[in-house]
Amino acid sequence: MKRNSVYVIAIAACLAAGAARGVSGQQPQAAGGIEVLQIQPNFSLIAGAGANIAVQIGQDGVVVVDTGSAARADQVLAEIRKLTTKPIRYIINTSADPDHVGGNEKLSLAGQSMIPTGGLNDIASAGGRAPILAEEHVQARMSAPTGKQAPFPTAAWPTNTYSSALRERQKDMYLNGEAVQVFYQPAAHTDGDSIVLFRRSDVLVVGDVLDTTRFPVIDLEKGGSVQGEIDSLNRIIALAVAPTPFVWQEGGTTVIPGHGRICDRASVVDYRDMITIVRDVIEDMVRKGMTLDQIQKADPTKGYRRRYGSDSGPWTTNMFVEAVYKGLTAKK
Repeated sequence: MKRNSVYVIAIAACLAAGAARGVSGQQPQAAGGIEVLQIQPNFSLIAGAGANIAVQIGQDGVVVVDTGSAARADQVLAEIRKLTTKPIRYIINTSADPDHVGGNEKLSLAGQSMIPTGGLNDIASAGGRAPILAEEHVQARMSAPTGKQAPFPTAAWPTNTYSSALRERQKDMYLNGEAVQVFYQPAAHTDGDSIVLFRRSDVLVVGDVLDTTRFPVIDLEKGGSVQGEIDSLNRIIALAVAPTPFVWQEGGTTVIPGHGRICDRASVVDYRDMITIVRDVIEDMVRKGMTLDQIQKADPTKGYRRRYGSDSGPWTTNMFVEAVYKGLTAKK
C-alpha cells in the first residue's frame, strides 16, 4: 500500500472515531425534545433541557451535574427514572445560570441525602433531599441580601459550598465507587464556575467554560474574563487524556460541555486556540488605537464566525467581541 493511502485511511478512521466519540454503541433517545445518550455503562448525558446534564449511576445512587431549566425539570426527572430506580443522592452545579440550576429544586426534593438516619453504615435509611454542591459565588448569586428578592426559590439554592478562597480551590468526594473532584475556575465564564472530574469514568463535565454551539459567553458583570476562560480551558486540557499513540482511536477522556456535542481533548484544544487567536487579534487592534466600533467592522472573528457566530439571540458575535475588548481595555 502506498504511503499516501495509509494517511488517507488514518484520517478517515480519525474522523469516524470522532463522530462516534463517547456513544458506546447507543443512539440518542428523544423525548419531547430531550435526548439521552449513554456515554459509559454508568454514565449518561441528558440534552435539550437547557444546559447539558450529566448523570452518573452507581451502587450508592445517582449523581447529577447541572439540572437544566425549571420548565423541563419534570421531564428530566422522568428521564432519570427511566435510567435507574436508584435515588438521586447528589447534585453539583457548574454555575448559577438559570439553564444550569433551574431544575435544582425538583430534582433535590425528589432525591435522598446520603447521610443515613438509621446508623452510620445504613445508607438505605438515608432520607431528606439530595444535597446541592456549588462554589460559594453560585450561592451568593442564587440568593439575595436581607430584604431583597432572591432570583431563585430557597429550595434551589446550594446546600453545600466550597470556597474559592481556599488554597486548593477544589472539593473532593467519593461517590459510587469513584473519586469525584470539583475544581474552581476563577473569572472564566463567570466568577463561580466549576468543572467536575469523574476519575474512574474518565469524564469531565465543564459547564459553560466550553460551549461548542457559539463563542464563549464571557459575563463581565458576573466576573468573567477572556483570560480566565483561556486559563480554564488550559486546565481542562491538562486534566483530559488523549488516546495515544493512535490518536484516531476512540477513547480518552470524555468532555461534556455546557451546550453542544460531546468533546475529546483535541476538541478542547481547538476551542482554546480559537479564543486565543481572536483575543490576540483584538489585543493587536487595541494597541493600534482602534475603537470598539472599528474593531467590530474589521471582523476579528473572521474564519470562525460561520462555525460559532450569530447575529441574533442572547449571545451574538458582536457581544463576544465587545466582552473581549472591554476585558482587555479595563483599568487594572
